[in-house]
Amino acid sequence: MAFSPSCGMGSTRGSVEGYGGPGASYGAGGSALTQFDFSAIDEMDPALSSGQVILYDREVPFELRVHSSGDGNGDVGTLEAVRVKVMTLGEGAGLVSVTAELTSESDLFFHHAHVMDARSFRAVQDQQRLMVDFAEYPAVLVRMLNACIKEPHTHLAVVVLGRDGRSHLDFIQNLEYKFVELLSVQFSASADEAVRQAISFRYNALKSRVALMHARLQDVNALIKLKSPALLVQLQRSPPRYSPAHAPSTPTSVRHAY
Repeated sequence: MAFSPSCGMGSTRGSVEGYGGPGASYGAGGSALTQFDFSAIDEMDPALSSGQVILYDREVPFELRVHSSGDGNGDVGTLEAVRVKVMTLGEGAGLVSVTAELTSESDLFFHHAHVMDARSFRAVQDQQRLMVDFAEYPAVLVRMLNACIKEPHTHLAVVVLGRDGRSHLDFIQNLEYKFVELLSVQFSASADEAVRQAISFRYNALKSRVALMHARLQDVNALIKLKSPALLVQLQRSPPRYSPAHAPSTPTSVRHAY
């Protein structure tokens, strides 16, 4: 397999799609009532304790397979949205390491990590005949992940879970007449302590976000009560709308097989 620099991105910072960076505000429109600053919460992520910076944080459609045969491909698995977080220590020529984490909202204990430094990258570069330098590696990962989101019919991401805790993420391009493996990334199941810290952070972060949004809702209610009490009464009487798209997914069993 070969991967050329033209498949990557020109810059790994400031233009990466999928992450707004620390201090980003979320919400519709420009009103202060609908925007939230979660930067203080995001900075508590234990994955950033060593000084790393989040480059990419987004859910990507993956096919999860369990390795059970000798050919290394595993059985046909399930399609699931897996959250991918890519972090870097240093940048450009001073890039020290690249870390990627895979987590799932349907299974809190699913936590796999990939760590790459310049030395280990040279070995992968020789094995997979990669035509990019280590400094371009983060951009290549981001490019491939986004391609799996934008073009799921031609760009596939397959995670093969080994029974020994090791796994690999394969980026595959469908050329209609054949499948081409662009890159294979090695992962391993995280240690129990790392999983515990990650779960604790996700729970506390969600709790803090809900508290911030609740406080903002109280401010909005107070404003509406002052400006239009009748409208507030009408809103409080209206039943909340339920959307199946936001319902929690049913945990799959494929990752528990190992």
